[in-house]
Amino acid sequence: MRERIETLIENLNQTIVGKSEAIRLVLVALFSGGHALLEDVPGVGKTLLAKSLARCIDGRFQRLQCTPDLLPTDITGTNIWNPSSGEFQFMPGPVFANILLADEINRATPRTQSALLEVMEEHQVTTDGVSRPVPDPFFVIATQNPVEYQGTFPLPEAQMDRFALSFSLGYPTEAEELGMLQRLGAGPSLQPGPPCITLAEILSLRQQCGQVHLESSLQQYLLDLVRATRTHPDITLGVSPRGAVAFYRAIQALAYVEGRNYALPDDAKALAPYVLPHRLIPVGNARALDLIHQLLESIPIP
Repeated sequence: MRERIETLIENLNQTIVGKSEAIRLVLVALFSGGHALLEDVPGVGKTLLAKSLARCIDGRFQRLQCTPDLLPTDITGTNIWNPSSGEFQFMPGPVFANILLADEINRATPRTQSALLEVMEEHQVTTDGVSRPVPDPFFVIATQNPVEYQGTFPLPEAQMDRFALSFSLGYPTEAEELGMLQRLGAGPSLQPGPPCITLAEILSLRQQCGQVHLESSLQQYLLDLVRATRTHPDITLGVSPRGAVAFYRAIQALAYVEGRNYALPDDAKALAPYVLPHRLIPVGNARALDLIHQLLESIPIP
C-alpha cells in the first residue's frame, strides 16, 4: 500500500505544480475519513486538484457550482413524476459521488448550505422521509474565496466543524510558475495518469490508518491543545469533541502517509494549524491561527 500512496502522490504532483504540501494535506483528509476546505483566490488549482484526485482513485467526480439561487434539492436530488410508470422516481443529485467539489460554497444561501450537513456527517441523504446512502468513500472538497465577500454567506459553525482540514494552496514560486509555462509551450499540459489506487483500497487504507498507535502522552497532548481553546480568554468558541476526533484521525493518517505505524508529537504540531483554527471563534480582532501558534508554544510537548 505504501507504493500505491507514493504513486498517487507522484501522479498528482505531475498535474499540480509545486503543491506537494497541499497534496499531502488533502490525502490526510481523505484517508482520515474527513473533508477538506480550501480557502484561496481563484486560479491556483483547487478544481484541478479535486478532479485529478478523483481520476487517480478511479472515483466518480461531481462538481457543484454554488450560487445564491441554488436550492437544496439541486444538491441532494428530488422525486420527479414518471408518467410511464405512474409513480414518483428519485433523481439523485451531485452528492451521490465519491468526490464532490463544492465550488465557492459560501455563495450558497444558508438554507442550501444546510443540505450538506447530514451527508457530510452521516454519509446519507434524506428526502421525503427516505434515507439513501451515498457512495463509499465519500469525500467533499469545498472552496471559498477569502478575499471577496460581496454576495456571500459565511459558513455556520456547524458546517465549518464538519471539515477535517482547512488550508490554502497559495501561489507557486517563480521557478515553479516558469516551469508550468514551459510545459505549456512544449505541448499540451500534463494530465494525471491512469487510476493508481482503487476505491476498495482507499477503504482498506482508512482502516489501516485507524490502527496507527498514539501513545497516552500524545493523546493527552492532543487533549490539552483542544481543551485550552475552550478556556482561552481570546476565544469565544473552542474546538468541539468532533474536532478532537478529527484531530486524532488526521494525526493517524499523517503518520501513515509518512510510512509509520505510530504517531509523533511533531505530527500533532504540524496538523494543528490546519485542523483547529477554522473551528474557533476568536474575540475581537484576534486571529485564530495566531492563537493556535500561541498554544503550541505554551503547552509542553511530551
